[in-house]
Amino acid sequence: MFVDRVELFVKGGDGGRGAASFRREKFIPLGGPDGGDGGNGGSVVVRADPNADNLAGLTMKKHWRAKSGEAGSGAKCAGKNAEGIVLLVPPGTIVRDRERGNVLKDLVQPGDEVIVAKGGRGGRGNVHFKSSTNRAPREYEPGEEGEERWVSLELKVIADAGLVGFPNAGKSTLLSRVSRATPEIASYPFTTKSPNLGIVTIGDNGFVLADLPGLIEGAAQGVGLGHEFLRHVERTRVLIHLVEPFPTDGSDPVKNYHLIRKELREYAVPLDGKPEVVCVSKAELTGANEVRDQLAADLGLEVLLISAVTGEGLQLVVGRVAQMLDTIKREEAEAAARKKPLEFATEGAIRTTDFQTTSVTSITPPSDEANP
Repeated sequence: MFVDRVELFVKGGDGGRGAASFRREKFIPLGGPDGGDGGNGGSVVVRADPNADNLAGLTMKKHWRAKSGEAGSGAKCAGKNAEGIVLLVPPGTIVRDRERGNVLKDLVQPGDEVIVAKGGRGGRGNVHFKSSTNRAPREYEPGEEGEERWVSLELKVIADAGLVGFPNAGKSTLLSRVSRATPEIASYPFTTKSPNLGIVTIGDNGFVLADLPGLIEGAAQGVGLGHEFLRHVERTRVLIHLVEPFPTDGSDPVKNYHLIRKELREYAVPLDGKPEVVCVSKAELTGANEVRDQLAADLGLEVLLISAVTGEGLQLVVGRVAQMLDTIKREEAEAAARKKPLEFATEGAIRTTDFQTTSVTSITPPSDEANP
């Protein structure tokens, strides 16, 4: 079961209370206070793990509470700190505070983590309250309460390229041919009900390809299955738009292409500006070539003709996507290099032989006594 959105209640553990005790030993009648501090409560942490592929593992339990810290004891013994809870999620998960709606952190890279509920600090024992005027304090601090909140976890699949198009356009079949992914494939629409990922290998390199559920008209407004997964397109760098030459419903393939582009444009985060490779699928069908020419003439762009059954054009589309990804990554690296960090003069840099001072004319007006 693929789950890409879940809400959880998280609570950090309470801190242990401090101890109020006094040293009691033979021949030491006035040992003084020796109450130890309480231990800190455990925190709830959400961490991106590359071995997790969706949020299904968090659906069986809605409430996550970390343990509380142990109370302090005599002889200045501090209570034990409680262990925290780590919730593993796939990279690409956005963690939000459900009530406020603000983003706590976007866990993009494996190993990224965020504390969603911090454990309470342990209370101080009475040893901290002794003074010259209070030699036998009986005060101590209770532990602080741990944070608690409802958090919303939303997964946006991280893929280099994404397959989009109407249902039954051949997206799952294409993914199975160019990668080792095994998505469900059938002749009826809406076979794919959740995103599927596959790694396309090209020599020593490769890229991640995502097969997204089919879109239909009105998807951006919540129609059909695909609207739930449009957000996964946000993180892709390149789109592979598959157009079925002869839809089973008898619709016009050129019109279908523009309908998908309309849904990408009207989504909450416009997606139509992403680089796109347009392909007419099912090239083994008679007349598919004419449909490709018609679509190319309408768009004024290159349209590839591919067949996941015979393998026609698959190397071409994979190579084209890899070339576009290399260009995009190179441009991103160059843009990052141009953004030089701010440099500040340090004392060591100032104390050099090249450092010179220049006298400037005083801006203070001369006094009347100096200039009668």
